[in-house]
Amino acid sequence: MRNPTANWDFWTLLPEALHQITITMSPRGIPASFRNMHGFGSHTYSFINKDNKRTWVKFHFRTLQGIKNLTDKEAEEIIAKDRESNQRDLFEAIERGDFPKWKLQVQLMTEDEAKEYHINPFDLTKVWYHKDFPLHDVGILELNRNPDNFFAEIEQAAFNPANIVDGIGFSPDKMLQGRLFSYGDAQRYRLGVNHNLIPVNQPKCPYHSYHRDGQMRTDGNYGDTIAYEPNSFGEWKDTPSRKEPPLELHGDMYNYDEREYDDDYYTQPGKLWRLMSEADKQATCDNTASQMEGVPLFIKQRHVRACHNADKEYGSMLATALGIDLAEALVAEDPAHPSWDKRKS
Repeated sequence: MRNPTANWDFWTLLPEALHQITITMSPRGIPASFRNMHGFGSHTYSFINKDNKRTWVKFHFRTLQGIKNLTDKEAEEIIAKDRESNQRDLFEAIERGDFPKWKLQVQLMTEDEAKEYHINPFDLTKVWYHKDFPLHDVGILELNRNPDNFFAEIEQAAFNPANIVDGIGFSPDKMLQGRLFSYGDAQRYRLGVNHNLIPVNQPKCPYHSYHRDGQMRTDGNYGDTIAYEPNSFGEWKDTPSRKEPPLELHGDMYNYDEREYDDDYYTQPGKLWRLMSEADKQATCDNTASQMEGVPLFIKQRHVRACHNADKEYGSMLATALGIDLAEALVAEDPAHPSWDKRKS
């Protein structure tokens, strides 16, 4: 059975998640459809220009259909009748020629700016403020055709952040580094070692790869081409011009905890809270209270303390919605870490 205690115990023990929890519990938490929501690359990537200079980048896909969300009650009514409501909405819009569009925009940060920025630019739990790094228009993403064969075109699709084109690179983003490995592993298990040869996953331009054999290889697998490099016959030559510029590192290398470098978990959720209307603030607290029903008191108190650290009004309104005493919550012992909350509060 669904266990809200496990859910909220985990969330509240990760204070860096408070920003995302606030978004999820707010009216923005349930998009009305795929067409009415933004998409974010979230991770920090890099652009490498023709002069082999690196710029950090974040990708944003902003819906041109406008943002539209559902309340809990509206979502319950819809899902009771149609468990595929989002998929149906998208499919039918494309079928009738109402093609959904998203504007692709990027935020750009130089390496020198990253060294001086007061926020860790590679921390997935943080956003770059638009006033510091404004959005630049790139183009439009339009969905204008539904798949003819759902299994071939959708079920077998293998998205992987490691699949990039020249000019785009990665960053020290800790979560991105993990995904560069895990996504490929999952797809090799799900679709096979040669999943890149399935038509939906094949590159549209010629390319060379050292990978040539393995299960379900049905093409010519490079025939009698030499299988090693370096060699004396001009095959499989490296392209030094495609090499990324070096990345300057600092500090000792060890199994580090990012909390030792940045424990500001509350500034961004606090700013988000203060941007909300009074109605959205109340909805956020009411949604949280309904989702925390049956959760032990000490976990509710822990979350109230975190919200109070972000904004005192946030903590106070949530305590009221939860039906618990704010003053008691702020000084209550926490069995997980009895000293941490008191230090922060």
